[in-house]
Amino acid sequence: MKHEWRKAEKDWYLPKEPTLLTIPRLNFITLEGQGDPNQPQFSEQIGALYPVAYDLRMALKRGELGDPYEYVVYPLEGVWTTSDGSRGTDLNKAALRYKIMLRQPDRLTSADFQASLKRVMAKKANPWFDRLRFESYEEGLVLQTMHHGPFADEPTTFAELQRVLTERKLRVRPTMGDYWHREIYLTDQRRTAPEKAKTILRYRVEPID
Repeated sequence: MKHEWRKAEKDWYLPKEPTLLTIPRLNFITLEGQGDPNQPQFSEQIGALYPVAYDLRMALKRGELGDPYEYVVYPLEGVWTTSDGSRGTDLNKAALRYKIMLRQPDRLTSADFQASLKRVMAKKANPWFDRLRFESYEEGLVLQTMHHGPFADEPTTFAELQRVLTERKLRVRPTMGDYWHREIYLTDQRRTAPEKAKTILRYRVEPID
């Protein structure tokens, strides 16, 4: 039976309200970058992630890496911060620092990733392939909610999360190093009108002592 994240992990990917949950250790293909994501470089970087993810998916489906396993490729994610401290309505997009990523099944290893990357690089060209990494990361306790609409309206949703943080006496912890928050993109901005976009906004959190 095909693993479909929208059904099997609904609590993680389809929150209906601000929700606290614990995220265990997961595997990701990642790529670090900086600058305005509206520039062509960002699309090139995303384009480096997917060929490897689909190659691994097919290898698992064909049973080349153990028992055959079929699944729907996970949505694009990104962790974000800025080099100048700007945020919200004062955000300086040129100062953005990010790590974009695609989650991978638990059964995959770094060796599987390296073999897949080698296969993909033999067939395709992308200047960012050699910047891809395979990482395992445990996020732990998080607060997340769904943002409906364009990215420019995210400050309103983040303000709601900040209200919940205050009510529950929580504070934000950096995620994957010093990144401030995580976004999970449930819709493709190339094919979805901005007002219909769905993005999970997530903070890694801890109680205030």
